[in-house]
Amino acid sequence: MRLLMVIAHPLKDSLSHRFADRLSRDLTRRGHDVSVRDLYAEGFAPALTADERRAYYRTPFGDDAGLKTFDGMVLLFPTWWFGLPAILKGWIDRSFLPGVAYDHDPALGTLRPGLPNLKAVLTVTTMGAPAWYDRLVARRPVYRALKYGVFKPCAPKARFRFLALNGAEKITKPRLDGFENRLARVATHLFPKEP
Repeated sequence: MRLLMVIAHPLKDSLSHRFADRLSRDLTRRGHDVSVRDLYAEGFAPALTADERRAYYRTPFGDDAGLKTFDGMVLLFPTWWFGLPAILKGWIDRSFLPGVAYDHDPALGTLRPGLPNLKAVLTVTTMGAPAWYDRLVARRPVYRALKYGVFKPCAPKARFRFLALNGAEKITKPRLDGFENRLARVATHLFPKEP
């Protein structure tokens, strides 16, 4: 499978980068073609310009991010204030475009999917909040935004997995090892070995 891996953390020694390095090695070893984008390292500009926004529904966009060329996607990022890092939100805003990731029906109603090529999506996040707070109080805002706001409308047939390492700021080695083992199992299931 051709996989796009997007990392959105400014620190190279972060858990996001640690997980990305391991996943990239494992997936490549299993025969996948992994393209890695480190949004901070490449200086990605997340803000839509006024001209881009004005042209949003009038101008055909190119698939600059290559979304239509990949079979799977992996997003790795921290959850800050129960949301995506601005750079990742901006990448989604500037990459999941009309005519690329989706189309509107003629009456600008529901979205028509534009990414039938995506078979699987793995999102991996770290957060300081405990799992009970994210689930019961905040009601999993990042999970809901990505699953129902981005991938269900744009790639409804893609298998979607969301892994969160809660309490990441006080992680112990046994918990980290357990999470990394779980991550490896999920990735193996979502992205089976290439023949």
